[in-house]
Amino acid sequence: MKLLRAERGLSQAKLAELLDVSRQSVIAIETGKYDPSLPLAFKIARVFETSIEKIFEDTENASEAAE
Repeated sequence: MKLLRAERGLSQAKLAELLDVSRQSVIAIETGKYDPSLPLAFKIARVFETSIEKIFEDTENASEAAE
């Protein structure tokens, strides 16, 4: 998400405003300390005009698939 935000020239504060969440929430999502709710994940996908899957990688299943 951080890369997508940077590519679009959005600050954390501006993205937070678009998502109607705090800047701290954006930071926590970007650092992996917080997984967004499904409704918030859909909002994020709409802001970036892409699918949830392209934004949030399921690292648990990805590591299992690599084995």
